[in-house]
Amino acid sequence: MVTREEPLIAPLEVGFDYTRSVGPVLGRFLTALRERRLEGVRGSDGRVHVPPVEYDPTDGKPLTDPVEVTAEGTVQSWSWMPTPLEGQPLDHPFAWALIKLDGADTALLHAVDTGTPSAIHTGLRVRPRWRDNPVGAVTDIACFEPVSGKRCYDNAYHSRVVTSDNDVSMVVTPVHLHYEHSASLEESRYLRGLAEGRLLGQRCPVCRKVYIPPRGACPVDGVPTEEDVELADTGTVTTFCIVNVPFLGQRITPPYVAAYVLLDGADIPLQHLVLGCAAEEVRMGMRVRAEWKPRAEWGTSLRNIDHFRPSGEPDAEFETYAEHL
Repeated sequence: MVTREEPLIAPLEVGFDYTRSVGPVLGRFLTALRERRLEGVRGSDGRVHVPPVEYDPTDGKPLTDPVEVTAEGTVQSWSWMPTPLEGQPLDHPFAWALIKLDGADTALLHAVDTGTPSAIHTGLRVRPRWRDNPVGAVTDIACFEPVSGKRCYDNAYHSRVVTSDNDVSMVVTPVHLHYEHSASLEESRYLRGLAEGRLLGQRCPVCRKVYIPPRGACPVDGVPTEEDVELADTGTVTTFCIVNVPFLGQRITPPYVAAYVLLDGADIPLQHLVLGCAAEEVRMGMRVRAEWKPRAEWGTSLRNIDHFRPSGEPDAEFETYAEHL
């Protein structure tokens, strides 16, 4: 009896901090929030837009006429959130609502904290619950709550001007995606091979090309790639770039090289770091060898290879990797 291995499953996260300039119109809106005020902008037709828009939706011209509105408003429509998600304004059930503030002609989307879904309805009068330390972001409003509701903070609804030498000009928005990745059976064999210090690809039975990581099917012929092929941990640099710009979370000090390495016997390169020499010495055709981490640090990941370094062999002839650029 052949034992069928289960596919590997692992939680993964993709995230970065998105930084952007906000411009004068949104900057004024965010600066007002930092001062616990709400501002919109007036359009050519007289309507007041909150949040403000930079260009008139009627004629497309820039808008420059700010209008302060009242920090109370009316729920236009709503949707109940029984189970809040990570990163949402509240950690208990609440409503997402479109709120038209007094003096505004458009609605602002925000959270409304009523405790129960029976307490929210279209037409409900609400006001903001401000955070203790506003910074110039829409999250300075922790949420809205009914005007008749019990006040959670004694100072929450008193206007407080926070002075600052600078208007808000930049915002940083963390963007994170959490998900669970289920590897295919072919990918699972490849990952389990890495845990043993092996590099496993798969060969197409028609064109005989070897793919690593394996894809399950040949992209050229569309047939299953069922033959496992163990590859050497040596290869050739096909193309590369020198990273000179620092960024958040960077673990290596620039400059360093990210390269495509065509492993010996493979027909598609994989991307990895090339270290062990000056960045300017890396070149197309350079022969490299994998530098594995200590075995105690191995897992089911290509990170088992810390980087590739020059092997000292003569450069490969261009014709040997020309079709793999």
